Amino acid sequence: MKFIVAMQNRLDALKAQALGCLKKKEGQNTIEYVLMLVVVVGVAGLAGVLIKKFMPDLFDQVKAKILGGMEKSGDF
Repeated sequence: MKFIVAMQNRLDALKAQALGCLKKKEGQNTIEYVLMLVVVVGVAGLAGVLIKKFMPDLFDQVKAKILGGMEKSGDF
């Protein structure tokens, strides 16, 4: 019985300690800002690499539509 009471007391102490850690709100430190910056730069870089593959085709399609429209109107 003493063992169970001791375990309950220990669990209560751990629970109080965990809640204390959660309640303690401090400002963001430099490491957190650097990690956020790395994530943002990584996502932007990945998006750039993926878009780079499709951009030449997209520009060619836009160019063809513009030139096609100019030829139809007689301006070219």
